[in-house]
Amino acid sequence: MMEIFSKRKKASVKRYVILALVLLTVMAGASAPYLMQRAGLWHSQTPDTALTDRLPDAYGRPAAPQELRGVWVAYLSLDGVDRAKIDEIMTTAKRNGMNTVYFHVRPFGDALYPSDYYPWSHLVTGTQGEAPADGFDPLAYAVEAAHREGLALHAWLNPLRIALNSGVYPPALSLDNPYTVWINDDSADNDDWVIDYKQGKYYNPAIPEVREQIIDGVREIVTHYNVDGIHWDDYFYPAPDASFDDSKAYHTYTAAGGKLSLLDWRTQNISTLVRDVHEAVKSIDPTCQFGISPSGNIENCLDMGADVVTWGSTEGYVDYLIPQIYWTNDNTVAPYEPMCRKWRGLVTSPSVKLYIGLALYKAGSDADSGKWLRADDIMRQQVLYARGEAIHADGFALYSYAYLEQEQTSAEMAHLREAM
Repeated sequence: MMEIFSKRKKASVKRYVILALVLLTVMAGASAPYLMQRAGLWHSQTPDTALTDRLPDAYGRPAAPQELRGVWVAYLSLDGVDRAKIDEIMTTAKRNGMNTVYFHVRPFGDALYPSDYYPWSHLVTGTQGEAPADGFDPLAYAVEAAHREGLALHAWLNPLRIALNSGVYPPALSLDNPYTVWINDDSADNDDWVIDYKQGKYYNPAIPEVREQIIDGVREIVTHYNVDGIHWDDYFYPAPDASFDDSKAYHTYTAAGGKLSLLDWRTQNISTLVRDVHEAVKSIDPTCQFGISPSGNIENCLDMGADVVTWGSTEGYVDYLIPQIYWTNDNTVAPYEPMCRKWRGLVTSPSVKLYIGLALYKAGSDADSGKWLRADDIMRQQVLYARGEAIHADGFALYSYAYLEQEQTSAEMAHLREAM
């Protein structure tokens, strides 16, 4: 909390600096945007409200790339995260031809930054809810380190996931975790705001207060950090049926006259959340991107309440989609090229970019019954196809950073770098 307060004090100081620069503008005849840009305080096309609290890093945002070449840095690569690890991540990404990093800052209803809404992640100190003693802010440092290398950084969030494999990820929930608070308080009204399913715990997106908490968490990041984007992956409803027990909220909906089926109602809940997050991001910084990386299997998306058809064809939901097309072209169930064509036919809005998510982690392995061992340039072939006339994708992203420089993927990465 003191970290947040300190940042807001810095924001107040910055306002006085801006006023001083404007006065200098009048005296010197220079433009205010020019002087503020030199001081690191100006973000083009950003409304005044975004300038009041925003924390610019010393390097500023890189220019938007012609072709996005992204890499996901998952929480598994961030255990014990520190400055040296972040520096290594960014230099490794740059060395391998990447220009965009999806940096996992909320894997489990937690935060790799000081938050008013979520507890500190166990990845930072080993214990959820425990702040680093030296005031280290991994997200702030990651933004600075990425921009220093000329990389864009998108803050990667899992909006609904609180825990997986109960007692493992994370090892324990903190006392200030919203799940812990809501379950243990004296009110029964908020007990269904979170739902246990199998060995996991999830936020319930049917609840307006829950959706607002998620949106507030996004606003917090976009306001206080110079991120290039907010990024979600494929975790929405964890089951397509009533085994995920949101029956109390659904009964409330139908008792009030609602007519949608369970799946259509869930889809409406998710799309409302997605639309409202997009609106919140753009209201703070129109240049900040909001995008989602859904499952590459479109039917699976629709079963989880992820209406990728609407998101890809209608302005106002997302700025980009990165379907995870994690299969080879000879896969009998979901071959790569036909799946790319399906997604190209789905993403039709001029305001939505299509990037292709690629399974670097499978390259050079015996995954999918050995299909990834039939060549050592599958990644290169997939990128070239995505660039071609049939798809005209706007770029690609690799899962994950952990495989950029492994022996398993060395031949594949060598061929892929030739195509960059």
